[in-house]
Amino acid sequence: MDVVARGRGRPRKALVVPAAQVPRTGLHEQAAARLKDMIVRGVLPAGATLVETDLSVALGVSRTPLREALKLLAAEGLVDLHPNRSARVPDWTPEEILELFEALAGIERLTAELAAPRISEALMDALRGKQAQLDRMHRDQVLDAYFALNQEIHRTIVTAAHNRPLAEAHAPLQARAQWARLRALSSGSRWEESAREHRDLFEALAARNAAEAGAIAHRHVLRTGVVIAETLQARRTDPAGR
Repeated sequence: MDVVARGRGRPRKALVVPAAQVPRTGLHEQAAARLKDMIVRGVLPAGATLVETDLSVALGVSRTPLREALKLLAAEGLVDLHPNRSARVPDWTPEEILELFEALAGIERLTAELAAPRISEALMDALRGKQAQLDRMHRDQVLDAYFALNQEIHRTIVTAAHNRPLAEAHAPLQARAQWARLRALSSGSRWEESAREHRDLFEALAARNAAEAGAIAHRHVLRTGVVIAETLQARRTDPAGR
C-alpha cells in the first residue's frame, strides 16, 4: 500500500492505493495497528487529513471498523477527532512534545528505580539477550529492527517494576511517543547517544543500582524529547527546512 501526502498546504490529505482485503477477525484493531504504524513512520505525516474513503480502500475495510480504529488511535493521542470534521494526524508543537517526554521520563525513572531490585534473574537474562541484539542492530545500522526492539526493552523494564498503575500510565504515553522516538533515532548522532544510554541503563539494572538506573532512564527519555522539540522549533523558525 502506498500513501502520499496531497498538497503542500494544510490540511494535507492522504492519497492511498488499494490493499488486499484484511481478515474479518478483530478488524478495527488490525486497522488501528496499521494506521498507527503509518503515523509513527511518517507515511501519514503530522497534520495530514485522514480521508475515510481513501483509508477504507487502502486498508481493505469498511468505514465502520475504520471509524472504530480512529477512535482507538484518538484515545492514544495519535489522531485528532472533532465533530463534523475529518480526522487528522496531530501536528505536534515543540511544547507538546516536551511535555509528553517530561511525563514519560518521570514514569520511566520510577519504573527503572523499582525494576532494579525487583527484576527476576530470568527477566534479567532475557534483557541481557535483548541488549546484545540491540547492540548488534546498532552496529549493523538496522534502524527498523532496532526501533522495535528498543520499544520492547522499555516495556520489559516497566514490566519488571511490578507496578500496575505505573504500567497503565506508561502504555498510552509510550504509544504517543513512538513517532518522536523514531524521528530522533533517524538522527545519526542521537542514535549513537541513545545506544550508549541503553548500555548504561542495562549495566545499572544488572548491578541492582536503583538510583543510577532511574537517573539514566530519566535522562535517556527526556533527551529524546528535547531533540525532537528543538527540531520542530527549528522548522517553525525556518519553514523551508521542513
